Amino acid sequence: MRIGELSEQTGTPRRLLRYYEEQGLIVAQRAANGYREYDERFVDRVLQIRGLLDAGLPTRIIKQILPCLDKPRVIHFADATPEMLGTLELERDRMTARIECLTRNRDAVAEYLEVVRNNRRTDGG
Repeated sequence: MRIGELSEQTGTPRRLLRYYEEQGLIVAQRAANGYREYDERFVDRVLQIRGLLDAGLPTRIIKQILPCLDKPRVIHFADATPEMLGTLELERDRMTARIECLTRNRDAVAEYLEVVRNNRRTDGG
């Protein structure tokens, strides 16, 4: 698929996809006419990258952990530095806190909806 299709399927601007390529996060093949061509698997890859960026991970760390996200999972970090491991632990803890916050908010919204719906039923609405 070409860059426009990947952009459309992932909701990621073309400019950002080019940046991901510059950072070595995705790799495009070049067609005879010079257009970028992406394999279908990059739809999931781009969504993973966006999720990791949204979680606060820098691209240099994302580049190192992307192989772990492929299936089958192959975890190999000969160059894992204490700084990188510390950063990953910090980001994992931040993600856990965000998940807990989102879960509380989701549960509060669900409870609100349940109360409102139950009140409508008892009020005849």
